[in-house]
Amino acid sequence: MDKTLLFGAAYYPEYLPGERMDEDIDMMMSAGMNVVRIAESTWSTLEPEEGIFNFSYIDRVIEKTEAAGMMVIIGTPTYAVPPWLVKKDPDILVDTKDGRARYGYRQLINLLNHTYRNHAEKMLRKLAAHTADKKNVIGYQIDNEAKHHGNMGKEIQKLFLDYLKQKFITTDRFNDTFGLAYWSNSISSWDDLPDLKGCINGGLMSEFEKFQRSMAADFLKWQADIISDYKRSDQFITNNLGFSWKKFGAPIAHDGYSYGVQRSINFYEASQSLTLAASDIYHPTQDQLTGAEISFGGDVTRSLKDNNYLVMECQAQAFKYWTPYPDQLKLHAFSHLASGALGILYWNWHSIHCGYETYWKGLLSHDLKPNPPYYEACEIGKSWKKLSRKLCGLKKSNKVALIVDNHSMTAFEWFPIDKDLTYNDVVRWMYDSLYEMNIECDVVDINALDISKYKVIITPALYCITEEKLKILNDFVKDGGVLISSFKSFITDEYVKVFSDTQPHHLQECFGINCNQYTYPGTIRILGHPVKYLAELLIPDKAESLAEYEHKYWGNYSGITRHNYGNGVAYYIGCYTDKSVLKDIYKKAFADASIPVSELTWPVTIKNAISADNTQLHFILHYSSEEREFTCPYESAADLISEITYQKGDAIRLKDWDVLILEEKTLPEQ
Repeated sequence: MDKTLLFGAAYYPEYLPGERMDEDIDMMMSAGMNVVRIAESTWSTLEPEEGIFNFSYIDRVIEKTEAAGMMVIIGTPTYAVPPWLVKKDPDILVDTKDGRARYGYRQLINLLNHTYRNHAEKMLRKLAAHTADKKNVIGYQIDNEAKHHGNMGKEIQKLFLDYLKQKFITTDRFNDTFGLAYWSNSISSWDDLPDLKGCINGGLMSEFEKFQRSMAADFLKWQADIISDYKRSDQFITNNLGFSWKKFGAPIAHDGYSYGVQRSINFYEASQSLTLAASDIYHPTQDQLTGAEISFGGDVTRSLKDNNYLVMECQAQAFKYWTPYPDQLKLHAFSHLASGALGILYWNWHSIHCGYETYWKGLLSHDLKPNPPYYEACEIGKSWKKLSRKLCGLKKSNKVALIVDNHSMTAFEWFPIDKDLTYNDVVRWMYDSLYEMNIECDVVDINALDISKYKVIITPALYCITEEKLKILNDFVKDGGVLISSFKSFITDEYVKVFSDTQPHHLQECFGINCNQYTYPGTIRILGHPVKYLAELLIPDKAESLAEYEHKYWGNYSGITRHNYGNGVAYYIGCYTDKSVLKDIYKKAFADASIPVSELTWPVTIKNAISADNTQLHFILHYSSEEREFTCPYESAADLISEITYQKGDAIRLKDWDVLILEEKTLPEQ
């Protein structure tokens, strides 16, 4: 797969009516596709009875794709168990806060159950031994959109108790850390720890959910270790990490799209056992297509291993409101590459004729014949084949980091900012404003932050934080960095215990402010715009107030501040308001950091990268049904797609949903 963009689809011949594998592969080849993903949902097909394995359909796919010059990714089928296995041991079904799961749906497994692990290991070893030596098998996807499945069974609670004993040693220290004297929840013996299904202590339950996420990451490592016993050195191991889902529209199955940080697994922790980062990215289409979800998902996934990544699943048609307009599939595809993807696979090749996802349509519709999305995929395949050596393995070097934190996200489930504002809403408010300004960033887990790489760090609602991380941020600003933090940042320690000094804890001197009150905004405005959800009443000690609240009673307080601290600058945004206000703050902050801000803004999106042969590329992605024109800002650049060359000052015409890749002939001075 060196220097080859991956373009393909999930392929499920076991679901298809009749025998059409030869026809499917011919159609894929005609579309320029070079890879399929198989097997991740097929345990009951591969092992219809205990100990009876049948890999014949896998053999046929591998044999026929190899003859066609195509590659294969093997998915391990551990996320959907066969009925006979549950019959053998009903405790395989996960025990959640709502009780025992009932068989039928996927991802209803107790990942710690010994029966499940024993049979899963047999399957993994049989499958890996059977496929690892096939030369066109390029890698393994272990499990599918891995999560902890809400496990609150006896096994995980026992392991969590052992973890608490080791970490806190004494019950007194444990009680004090989480404030368990409240409502008489403290214990004098570890044996007295109650079933956590009834726990009302947000700090303790946030610690348990962190433990659940670690259990899910450990499960991936367990699988990776088994596959590593068989795989070749040139085969990768990945998991298609799935983002949190944002609901919209009518209440139907799969109503929503990839939106934000996943609560049920920590991506950074999970990625440690993977050799290649990958994710599933779904997004609104038609008139709701903005590109923000593609960009956010890509920036998260690329940042996990600071390297290129694979989009294991993305949409072709899916639902009625996702049927793409002409040229939108092409825009999707190149947008993924612009964020550093090595390629994309559609979910899936064909539309399924029965079952739960019958109307999640694939690239082909239910008649399995060529259609407009297929013909557009053919155009993508042709372009990618031509440009593979140029666009495969793009390098990106961003100077802005947006920090995300699963632990803060969990804490806000217990202590919401507002009933209508989630942690991911704040993350996307701050991320999308950057995106619309054409400011590229890495999206980095707080535990993976390397401050030496960045000029600007942004912390959306970083509610929970350790003293160590606070010192790192403080030193980052003191040494010349620019820090931009939102409301509800630096409120509690890592156990969700509120700091007992005036906020922001440890960073009062850095921000030059103090705050000990906040309020529902009501009629508050700031810089002429309404404030929504929350207003922190900031008191500038040394900081410059960039905006006071416009209100009869709260007008003496600041809502946004700026403070020179050491060699750097710290901004604090104490309220949620219109993105235009946030963008104005960003402009000031990026000027402080000497980071230029483009005059072009969304719906013209610019993504920058260094090509494999060390030239500067600028992806121009047009997210609009309207035509528009902009002036070429580069001295001389040629569009890799149309092969038209533009000089600085030339008018560049963009049609609806257009894509250009402008290549400068020389790299800019660093």
